[in-house]
Amino acid sequence: MLGISAGSSCGTVMVGGGPFSATPSGAGKAFAVMSQTKGGSSHSENLVLPTRRISSFKTAVAAIDSGHLSSSSDSPDKQQANKYYFVVANAKFMLDEEEHFKELLAERLRHYGERSKEQDFWLVIEPKFLDNFPNITKRLGRPAVALVSTNGPWITFMKLRLDRVLSGSYEADSLEAALASNPAALEFENPKTWTAPYPKYEFGWWEPFLRTGLMESKA
Repeated sequence: MLGISAGSSCGTVMVGGGPFSATPSGAGKAFAVMSQTKGGSSHSENLVLPTRRISSFKTAVAAIDSGHLSSSSDSPDKQQANKYYFVVANAKFMLDEEEHFKELLAERLRHYGERSKEQDFWLVIEPKFLDNFPNITKRLGRPAVALVSTNGPWITFMKLRLDRVLSGSYEADSLEAALASNPAALEFENPKTWTAPYPKYEFGWWEPFLRTGLMESKA
């Protein structure tokens, strides 16, 4: 029973019939109403209460949300399948001076190996794609080295981590085209003093991260 206060002129109105229930047609549901006035007389009336079409509304919303999530989760892979992101700097900085670069790449490669993930980042010495970035090449010492990946957020992280690098993105039809490079000879002079608490990087440490080095290791 549901009690409803009807104001000062009437007593308490009692409504029978139980809780509301949704109907497909959206029509109201009739209830028997007993009201009692101050004089003591009573009479009955039929009260029609509107019902709510709650379940069908929720189903429609769920369907819309599900479709939206499905399309949004599928589209990034399709739109960015051939997109590559990079940071680039001169080879001396990237391969010989930056103290943490080797450790960052080695740790990520180890992480991928433990989880059987396919490698999605590479080093490219004198990349050909730089020909399409004149605003970058005019600020870049040569030979140059780029860290390239299909993972945009990680490249953004590496840009912040390395600091003294330039960044951008480009599209390519294949991985081979994306990582194409020009011949370059690397030669670094040993510093007169080495104050770091760890040994200096060995020359050639970057070879496993080149596309050619990756193919040789798999063979």
